[in-house]
Amino acid sequence: MKEVRKLAGQTLIYGLGTIVPRFLHYAVLTPFYTRIFTNTSDYGIVTELYAWMVLLLVILTYGMETGFFRFVQKRDEADRVFSTTLISLLVTSIAFVVLVNIFITPVANIMNYSNNHDYIRMFAGIVAIDAFTAIPFARLRKENKPITFSIIKITNVIITLGLVVFLLKVAPVIYENSDGWFRSVYNPEYRVGYIFVANLISSMATLLMLIPVIFRTTFIFDAALWKRMILYSYPLLLAGLSGSINDAIDKVLLRRMIGEEEGLAVLGKYGAAYKIGVLMALFIQMFRFAAEPFFFERAKQSDAKETYAFVMKYFIIIMLIVFLCINLYISLLQYIVGTNYREALVVVPIISMAYLLYGVYINHSIWYKLNDLTRYAVYITLMGAIITVIINVAFIPLYGYMASAWAHVISYGAMILFSFIFAEKHYKINYEMNKMLSYLILAVAMVVFAYYHNYDNIAGELIINTSFILLFIGYAQYRDKLLTVFFQKE
Repeated sequence: MKEVRKLAGQTLIYGLGTIVPRFLHYAVLTPFYTRIFTNTSDYGIVTELYAWMVLLLVILTYGMETGFFRFVQKRDEADRVFSTTLISLLVTSIAFVVLVNIFITPVANIMNYSNNHDYIRMFAGIVAIDAFTAIPFARLRKENKPITFSIIKITNVIITLGLVVFLLKVAPVIYENSDGWFRSVYNPEYRVGYIFVANLISSMATLLMLIPVIFRTTFIFDAALWKRMILYSYPLLLAGLSGSINDAIDKVLLRRMIGEEEGLAVLGKYGAAYKIGVLMALFIQMFRFAAEPFFFERAKQSDAKETYAFVMKYFIIIMLIVFLCINLYISLLQYIVGTNYREALVVVPIISMAYLLYGVYINHSIWYKLNDLTRYAVYITLMGAIITVIINVAFIPLYGYMASAWAHVISYGAMILFSFIFAEKHYKINYEMNKMLSYLILAVAMVVFAYYHNYDNIAGELIINTSFILLFIGYAQYRDKLLTVFFQKE
């Protein structure tokens, strides 16, 4: 199907802006952090604050990114939609930074960083800029400019990498060998704080790179349009907030339920291992960037439902291959994190399966977006969030971060179930999910075997596990012509 191959191509290009930067992050920053912060509590601080960022970004974008795609399809005046959305996010982002700085003491106390007001101020600046730039990035996606999108994203990460390595590795050496001005501007004890300095500078650089996109329009605020967009988008805010609770609340609860210092240490280990499992989410994110505008555009076609079912099938197959690559090559991927953090790698298969389920939900959720039934997003994700909180609160005292990992699987599985139940009445699509069960069973069986089998050496392990992946691909080719679909010529 030509359109689906186009979607796959767009997904790969958007991957340059998602996978490449994150690969640099995993290949450089995560190993760097987990080795330079031998005290896992330090990395726990980073993990927790970036979990808060997930929650706050949803609040500060309040569903307007999806609203932009919805309304830019309905109206010929794309500039008016872009301008109205941009002004709205500009005002709320500025208001957020101002309010955080006015109420810095109570905010820092609530987040348990009463001695680190500067962390919170920088953190607020990063969140505000990232929320505001979501719409210029959305415009690039709508205009099918994935290369520009990717270049900016990659540049952002390169700046972050350069600054972090300089501030945490090079600068301390300069400090030790200097007795001049450098000692007055650099503090070798600040350590974790320099991560936020680097991220704030890179976010500001991204904003500067997006200026040509931002100012390529006439600034008009259409109040009537804004009201319609808010009515469409606010359920997505509630749904997104519930969804971000699913994604981030475990990092917040672990510290508080285990205890401050020990909780931060455990959180640091869990956060490092979680980053390997969440590689699944990166592939899902790059798919979403390409798929969201594709799905809206395809809705006008008579065979739209067939296209959505087709995309779902091959999405699941491809994501199961990613799932296998992550878990069957864990002996290599473990070196991403320092030795102090590797005991938590047991969560990787669980987290990666959770994000596979999340990807299925994201794919299926198009039914309520197309039909302006975004209130169902609230119902579904709220139920998922409740499940997540209950499991974490009930079982963290007994099982620690293992409870948090399984909470993701159960929550996302429940969300898929609820989504299919609601869609049955409003926008039924025959996905034939029962036919995908054999793929899931085969992939899980391979991972379980690899986990419990005692390999003689790393070479033997890699040979056997690579054979498993090739076997899975061969099965997909036999059953559903996987390679033919993506590589056949017109």
